Amino acid sequence: MEPIALLIAASLNAGTVLAIASLGLLLNEKAGIVNLGAEGMMLCSALAGFAAVVHTGSTGLGFVAGMAAGAVLAAIFGVLVIWLNTNQYATGLALSLFGAGFSAFAGSSYVKEKLPEQASYAIPVLSDIPFLGSALFRHHPLVYGTVLITLGLIWFLYRTRAGLVLRSVGESPESAHALGYPVRRIRLMAVVAGGALCGLAGAYVSTVYTPLWVEGMIAGKGWIALALTTFATWRPARVLLGAYLFGGVTMLQFHLQGMGVQLPSQLLSMMPYLATIVVLVLISRNPVWIRVNMPTSIGKPFYPGS
Repeated sequence: MEPIALLIAASLNAGTVLAIASLGLLLNEKAGIVNLGAEGMMLCSALAGFAAVVHTGSTGLGFVAGMAAGAVLAAIFGVLVIWLNTNQYATGLALSLFGAGFSAFAGSSYVKEKLPEQASYAIPVLSDIPFLGSALFRHHPLVYGTVLITLGLIWFLYRTRAGLVLRSVGESPESAHALGYPVRRIRLMAVVAGGALCGLAGAYVSTVYTPLWVEGMIAGKGWIALALTTFATWRPARVLLGAYLFGGVTMLQFHLQGMGVQLPSQLLSMMPYLATIVVLVLISRNPVWIRVNMPTSIGKPFYPGS
């Protein structure tokens, strides 16, 4: 049973990265903005978080630095697409390419740096329970915090006036504007908050999940997170479950290799991306379901004067 417990633990750890980033992108899309720059934001945030821990020794400050980097890049993206009305898809792709190149250039001096030893996060008593202890109770606090973030986002979106306004901006910005709501500012705040969550995910990768810095270490997680929002039909709880599912698929390749499964390593490495494509194909077979759940004005520019 121990290998299964380790697989569950690894899946939760890997799923945490995808869940945090996906929740940030979901917040963007609920406001009607599509940000394809998640991969680049996460790379820059991973570098910022890693550098902060190298110089301060504090993982907490690493998370703050990563969130700040993600928020700044998202703010730049937001100004371009919300105020200057640049194409959301092209601008997002440009941000992703910029993040990959900038992080590789700025991070070259951090490749050989090492982080301080991490503290043990095992929960007393609970971590000693056979099977469950190894699977559920020896994680970094952010793994449990992700569940709280998900619950908080559900409460915000569906139980508060601010969440209702945010969703109305994503559904019909013209109507929200007619009622006197500052649509552009609301969208910018959603984009910045979403960027901060993507930044937190990136910092978690470089400081906890894989405590080192390597060029391109996000390795497509930003794109998978983007696909997850569609897979979850823009529902936070489904995002969390989907993230753990994809995390399990990602970790399964390593466990299969460890068990001596005779399959090409390249095929095993393709599994997370193949799973992403398969899921999107299956979802696309029911366009009505997507249309009912998708924010109506997603990806569409808003012109206050029109």
